[in-house]
Amino acid sequence: MEDQQLGDKIVKALKTIYDPEIPVDIYELGLIYDVFVNEDQDVKVLMTLTTPNCPVADSLPQEVKDKVASLEEVREAEVELTFDPPWTRDLMSEEAKLELGFL
Repeated sequence: MEDQQLGDKIVKALKTIYDPEIPVDIYELGLIYDVFVNEDQDVKVLMTLTTPNCPVADSLPQEVKDKVASLEEVREAEVELTFDPPWTRDLMSEEAKLELGFL
């Protein structure tokens, strides 16, 4: 499978995960900083949370890992949590800002 197709599938999976406090998916919210796929189809997702003491700090990264790992093309999934740079509203997509009334 081509990397671009797998990348699209991963993004699609990530768009099914919502922040419990904000009615926008984590991808549009800007919580996903990067997705790496190596030639063995191992996936690493670099993500953040809206705040370090977010109530879903334990469950959200696990949900991301489980969703990505559930794709049949993915051999292994790993999630790395970072707070550098810290999340801000500027990272949200135009769609998310519109949805939340920031535009």
